Amino acid sequence: MDHASQDPHAEIREEVRKLCARFPGDYWRKLDAERAYPTAFVTALTESGYLGALIPEEFGGAGLPLAGAAAILETVQAEGCNGGACHAQMYIMGTILRHGSPAQKKEYLPKIATGELRLQAFGVTEPTSGTDTTSLRTFAKREGDKYIVNGQKVWTSRAEHSDLMLLLARTTPRDQTAKKTEGLSTFIVDMRKVLGKGLTIRPIRTMMNHNSCEVFFDNMEIPADSLVGIEGRGFRYILDGMNAERLLIAAECIGDAKWFIAKAKDYAINRQVFGRPIGQNQGVQFPIARAYAQMRAAELLVREGIRKFDAGEPCGEEANMAKMLAAEASWAAGEACIQTHGGFGFAEEYDIERKFRETRLYQVAPISTNLILSYVAEHVLGMPRSY
Repeated sequence: MDHASQDPHAEIREEVRKLCARFPGDYWRKLDAERAYPTAFVTALTESGYLGALIPEEFGGAGLPLAGAAAILETVQAEGCNGGACHAQMYIMGTILRHGSPAQKKEYLPKIATGELRLQAFGVTEPTSGTDTTSLRTFAKREGDKYIVNGQKVWTSRAEHSDLMLLLARTTPRDQTAKKTEGLSTFIVDMRKVLGKGLTIRPIRTMMNHNSCEVFFDNMEIPADSLVGIEGRGFRYILDGMNAERLLIAAECIGDAKWFIAKAKDYAINRQVFGRPIGQNQGVQFPIARAYAQMRAAELLVREGIRKFDAGEPCGEEANMAKMLAAEASWAAGEACIQTHGGFGFAEEYDIERKFRETRLYQVAPISTNLILSYVAEHVLGMPRSY
């Protein structure tokens, strides 16, 4: 199962493994029970430079390609940790990097790279629109040198633990635009300045410790220079980062699958029942072997998508399918792992049930499997649009 000889990021993976070893299962189990944020883990990643992986060196980051960031996140998951606490920073900041003003880049990117500022909150999804992003209702009205924001977001993970939020809001009513994708704008919101002054954050308790929140804007005032790029083009800016988001999430799912498979394999080899290892039985072997085959196939597509992304080639097809197949592979591996462990798979001390809950998320977020299938049907196979 070791393909390190073919991996240009083997050294990065090894250093991430060493870091993760400082945060064993009991660290994550305690956080899970308390629904607490892994501050120490995120700080360690930040201080080691991993959360600034995609920030150019001129702004204090590592200047790595997407492949480097994927190697970091995959390894975090494969070592039993949870990159969901901080992965958004890697793909959110791309909007600032590609579309932000020189002043915004100078102000935010170096501080994000050092950890002085956290950019972990992504305000897009709303209760009434879901993944129909162009139907969002949050509105930002320009008044002189400021914008007044009113509306609501949901599933804005890590809002309580972030300094900055990347916010998508309407600046032109939908019925006044030629296309529904027009009239949306992107903003960098310094939440430290508006919390309790038009911004309210309410945590949502979920089946996994993902620090999800709903966020309310009530006449929230932000400076006009919070706008990223050109007013009305925000939807395009958000789309720019979605392929990176899907590929990084896919890499995390590959890491989860590797963790489950390694856990199941080791247990099957060492667990003795009826005087023989349970891994000697094909009924135990086959689900683990099939999960491994699924993982490897998904991994190859993830790598191809990343290769295209880093080469500047169109990669929407690969990014979407890789995310779907990797999420399905991690779920299959988790299922095989629980089944192999039997009752012990449900015991907290084995960490399997925690990882099982965490990896289930990625068949729904950041985009559901059904929407990926719709994308493939329409944009890859040329079938009629279904929605």
